[in-house]
Amino acid sequence: MQYPTISEYVKANQDASDNLDMSTKVTEEELNEAIIDEFGVKYSKDGRKLLKVPYELNGTNSIKEGVRIICDEAFLDLSLRSLVIPDSVTSIGDSAFMGCKSLESLVIPDSVTSIGDSAFMGCKSLESLVIPDSVTSIGDSAFMGCKSLESLVIPDSVTSIGNSAFSGCKSLESLVIPDGVTSIGYCVFRGCSSLTDIVIPDSVTSIENCAFEDCSSLTDIVIPDSVTSIGSGAFEDCTSLSSLIIPDSVTSIGDSAFRGCYSLTNIVIPNSVTSIGARAFEGCESLTNIAIPDGVTSIGVYAFWGCNSLTNIAIPDGITSIEERTFLYCSSLIDIVIPDGVTSIGDDAFLGCSSLIDIVIPDSVTSIERGAFWGCSSLNSLVIPDSVTRIGDSAFRGCSSLSNVVIPNGVTRIGDSAFRGCKSLTDIVIPDSVTSIGDSAFRHCNFPNDIEQELISRFGEEIFKETF
Repeated sequence: MQYPTISEYVKANQDASDNLDMSTKVTEEELNEAIIDEFGVKYSKDGRKLLKVPYELNGTNSIKEGVRIICDEAFLDLSLRSLVIPDSVTSIGDSAFMGCKSLESLVIPDSVTSIGDSAFMGCKSLESLVIPDSVTSIGDSAFMGCKSLESLVIPDSVTSIGNSAFSGCKSLESLVIPDGVTSIGYCVFRGCSSLTDIVIPDSVTSIENCAFEDCSSLTDIVIPDSVTSIGSGAFEDCTSLSSLIIPDSVTSIGDSAFRGCYSLTNIVIPNSVTSIGARAFEGCESLTNIAIPDGVTSIGVYAFWGCNSLTNIAIPDGITSIEERTFLYCSSLIDIVIPDGVTSIGDDAFLGCSSLIDIVIPDSVTSIERGAFWGCSSLNSLVIPDSVTRIGDSAFRGCSSLSNVVIPNGVTRIGDSAFRGCKSLTDIVIPDSVTSIGDSAFRHCNFPNDIEQELISRFGEEIFKETF
């Protein structure tokens, strides 16, 4: 096709129908009927859509006046340094400038109302950008990976910010989210490692999964009273976050919500919260105390794993199970209250809680699972209630200060290595209800010879021997 003359191009614009298809997608028909300019740029036959720019185009360029839509992938992976977008443009399509690694500056005109998904994704040289007041929506991954972007103003007109919109913008230092935004979506600011300050407006009701994950410079943040949920991994690995107040409006704290926030010293969980997700505070090694409100009925697995500065904690009455590894390696934990409603203590629940001196297991508990108190080397006394029917493998292994224990009548089995390494244990009463004791259950226990021989006669010498 011959390149159009300027007059032909202008006429095409002037004669275009007012009923323009506003879609940013390019059809085969549009490509077949395209007008091609002197640079090889393809436009729709009415001149109002920029369809495709040839890969060879680089340097500084401009888009012809009259173009209203920059179509999907129009400038994909070009070596473009700068571009002038005319005031006629209203839409920037999906992936329009994706992979333009050399693009340093860009002015988006006031006419633009929407920025499509992945529009500027991977524009790693883009340092600054002004989004005009006309824009109402920023698409998914729109600026993802724009790692040189230092400053950005999101206008008040924006009501929707897509998932991962600014993920990986690791030079971005501060940001104000406009009042019209109601949700901070999935991974929106993930990996914004230079972000020190952000303002969340009162309009926001939810902070979605991994919204601020790995914002390692973020020292504090105010969550407004409008927020009802904090998603999984929302603040995971925010390693500089030292304090946080969760408002009364929040009802759930998602899985891994504050995982790896190792500078977090204190946190207030409001009475409105009913569930704390798995790994929610895992690795919060500076957390010294935390109050779990009475309304909480569920605490997920690994919730406080590695909170090695936590000294005491009260578990609310609504909890029925202490899940596996909930307090794993809480090595400073001295005191913990287990409520009467708890029926099971899960695998490795208190493993490595080496400062725990005593613990009261309520009558409601029916099982003490594998490794539940393994390595609780300061635990010196223990009453196992009559309700317990099973003591799991390695349940009290390495409890080297435990001097005496009474096994209740309801227990039928004591697992492998259950009391292994309890070197201070000199006496034990095992009822007739116990029909089996696992291998090495009492290895390295210092029972008097008469007690040891009695146990061997009942359960075999394997209970004292090393097994592999």
